[in-house]
Amino acid sequence: MDTQISTADARLDKLAEVAVRVGLNLAEGQELVMTAGVDALPLARRITEAAYKAGASLVTTILSDDQSALARYKYARDESFDHAPSWLFEGMAAAYRGGAARLAIVGDDPNLLAGVDPAKISRANRARSKAYRPALELITASAINWTLVPFANAAWARTVFPDVAEEVAVARLWEALFAATRADRPDPEAAWAEHNATLLRKRETLTGHNFRALRFSGPGTDLKVGLADGHAWMGGISTARNGIQSNPNIPTEEVFTTPHAAMTEGTVSATKPLAHGGTLIRDIRVRFEGGKVVEAHASSGEAVLQTMIGTDEGARRLGEVALVPHSSPIAQSGLLFFNTLFDENAASHIALGQAYKKCFLNAKTLTDEQFAQAGGNSSLIHVDWMIGSDQVDVDGLDAAGHATPVMRRGEWAI
Repeated sequence: MDTQISTADARLDKLAEVAVRVGLNLAEGQELVMTAGVDALPLARRITEAAYKAGASLVTTILSDDQSALARYKYARDESFDHAPSWLFEGMAAAYRGGAARLAIVGDDPNLLAGVDPAKISRANRARSKAYRPALELITASAINWTLVPFANAAWARTVFPDVAEEVAVARLWEALFAATRADRPDPEAAWAEHNATLLRKRETLTGHNFRALRFSGPGTDLKVGLADGHAWMGGISTARNGIQSNPNIPTEEVFTTPHAAMTEGTVSATKPLAHGGTLIRDIRVRFEGGKVVEAHASSGEAVLQTMIGTDEGARRLGEVALVPHSSPIAQSGLLFFNTLFDENAASHIALGQAYKKCFLNAKTLTDEQFAQAGGNSSLIHVDWMIGSDQVDVDGLDAAGHATPVMRRGEWAI
């Protein structure tokens, strides 16, 4: 811990400011609910300080510990895996309904649950997803301002840089995180304002085209993703229903929208591994019919993949499609982060499960019934995985099926 603190200390304060002022844009008098692993306490404490300086009325931090989580899978009774702390998530939902902002510090060990019974992982994830649903619905509906920010812990660093000493691995990971979050810039807030303006122009262009579908073509991929009726493209800064503009992900390089739950056809191959629930799932290959996954395989972690898509009916359908150029800074770093927050910002991707209500032109007045009628998917999960690369083309299809080049070899063509 001392090593990683000394390595990163000079710019942790900047990252904390980015989290509070750019990620959350925390309002005067607003509460903040923050979750973090115990390894991330150095950053959590700085974010707490920055939040109070920004006028927060109360900061509540909920800590987790990887080794304690692992102990559950080793020693807990079998029936425990069908339970989750619903009281905790109900409290978080109550806080959000009361106006609190949400921040999560991420940086899990991608291999934490390697070798653990996938059935136990699935049951625990399902129980947690059900318990978390009231809070998650407020987040996916953009009822509040929220964000995610990273912390370079040793286990994550060893996975990204397995061939160097731990101290060096942590230092290298911090350098990559600071660059990706723009915390290494002289004026991070100005850098984020410029980046958000670029993303806004791109999403306005895509929304204006009103494509009916996107077609992805590349090695192992021939996929047509139908888009929801009245969809809008989002990305970068967005305005929550509480009126606060925030950046939900730090970092972010994507523009994204809502697919139609019943209109995806074809085959697709992942271009990066998926770190999900402490397990690495490699070489995902999926076939869709009528919007639904009808066949799914992976070279490793397939059992976890199968249990994930079996969570509920919506888990086999898409809730998001996102476009990311191969020239994004995260892709150009050449690193595989084994962390969805980063890897999804290195490549175009799709997400199985819950769709975002904010990705509609009439998002402010959209009812649950209208959301479903327009093609919005509902599920207990929302899992992103990467399908883009410098070998993948994307076309936008209009109502007549005419194609407009959107990406060529992973770069913008529109």
